Amino acid sequence: MKIRNFSALVASGLFLATATLALVGCGVTVLYKVPEYNYAGRPIPPSQLLQRVLAAYTANGTAGGLEILDGLRDLRGNVQNTTKSWNISGYSEAEPVSIINFPEETTGYALSYTDGNLTAINYSKETAGGTVSNFGAEPASAAAAPLGITFAGAAEQAGLLVLTTGGVTYDLNLPNVDMVAIDPGNSVVLAMVRNSNSLYRVVQLPATPNPVLPPGYVDCEPLLLPVYCVVPVGGTYDHPTNVSFSLDGSTAYILNSGPENGGTTASVTFLQMAALNINLVPTSTASSPLSSLPTGIPNPIPIPGGVTAAISDGSYLYLSGQQPQTSGAYKGLFAGNLTLLNLSTYAVGAPISISDGTHTKMLFADNNTLWIGSSSCANGVRFATAAAELAAQKYTDPAGNYNCLTMVTTGTATPPATIVPAVVQSNVSTVAAVPVSYPNTNQNQYYYGSLTGLCWVQNYYKVYTAYGGQIHAFYTGASPSPIAESQSEDSNGGSPASEIDNINVTVQGTVYDVAYMDALTDSAD
Repeated sequence: MKIRNFSALVASGLFLATATLALVGCGVTVLYKVPEYNYAGRPIPPSQLLQRVLAAYTANGTAGGLEILDGLRDLRGNVQNTTKSWNISGYSEAEPVSIINFPEETTGYALSYTDGNLTAINYSKETAGGTVSNFGAEPASAAAAPLGITFAGAAEQAGLLVLTTGGVTYDLNLPNVDMVAIDPGNSVVLAMVRNSNSLYRVVQLPATPNPVLPPGYVDCEPLLLPVYCVVPVGGTYDHPTNVSFSLDGSTAYILNSGPENGGTTASVTFLQMAALNINLVPTSTASSPLSSLPTGIPNPIPIPGGVTAAISDGSYLYLSGQQPQTSGAYKGLFAGNLTLLNLSTYAVGAPISISDGTHTKMLFADNNTLWIGSSSCANGVRFATAAAELAAQKYTDPAGNYNCLTMVTTGTATPPATIVPAVVQSNVSTVAAVPVSYPNTNQNQYYYGSLTGLCWVQNYYKVYTAYGGQIHAFYTGASPSPIAESQSEDSNGGSPASEIDNINVTVQGTVYDVAYMDALTDSAD
């Protein structure tokens, strides 16, 4: 049974603590069941929590940290209330804006926006390690290989693609770089530049006293004896902003944002991963790694709904983005869409309306759900629709919900989408207003704000978010089978997209990101 009331939680904790003392002589652990052999041989961490959600936060803009939440019981402390909170020991960066999560390796990395430090986090010991790389103040993005061999960052202010590998850092000149990516196999390093139609990759030169620089290179470092170079990637691109890698590691899907960032056509460019390998040094500027698609299928493939983020289940590429409105009452505004691209036929489905805003977060979760997060959502068609509806009929419907989280139930070619939380604004007595369940400190009753963090508490039918700067958790739906004994302290879940009471998981400060430290695979986050 899940205890929601805090006073009841404390009373229950005292009762259980007494029960624990009574049973200590028998060697029985009542409060926290710790298995003799944890999943995949993972050690039992100091907190003794086995379903940990890591929250990156800043307290006041000059100090921050990484707090560990109990993702099973939805608590920030223990059930006895003797431990008020758990934190990653030794970590205090001011603005940890992003967590790069590798649960299979029991390791993560936290990126500080203030000084650009990328810090290793030991999940087994719940401690911070050293700085593995530095990307300068206000880095635009960062990436890491799962085994911690290679790190890359976009030091946009300095105009550098910073590459750290083997403990050595190389500063490669690439003006306006704003996105970097490393594939899971650590064989491809890609970079994108703001307001550009170009794509770049990193190549490693053969070890020789007289290295031959590749044609068309942008920069090679170190200057006297170059080891790594940045080279352009042949192909057609339109303001590329992100990349997604296929599950089999054969294809890189370059996401061309097009109109959303001042370009012409949103699309996906298919590239051969083998041709992008870091050890493959180009010999001609004419070489292109474009994948060969069936006759009649263009490469890139246009995506009318827009695209800035993607995720694949092997059958479809799920693409989220925004589409500019070119006519009508909302001309000039952007509308958020989800588009399904069939990876067998390459057919592009009709756009499905989702949250507006810049889409950056996508993940699959229990009960065949897909969750999509975006930021700055109160500037598009949905916000304008809400204003129009309130003026015309005095209340809003789902089309006027402009929150930044969308839940999609997959399994069909046109899956239904729900904006989360579901709210109704009303100025008329005949329609009941439905506010958000747990407002943030700004007390906005109908809009949580930007969604900057999203993780799936795998197999526990819930997702955690950093939503408007605070923790909000939602059910993916009820468990289809009785909960196992190890899950007995949690509930069976609630209705899909219903919010879990966050009173006992709120974090003091502004939350930037969340990660599920104990996921079964790296792909779960």
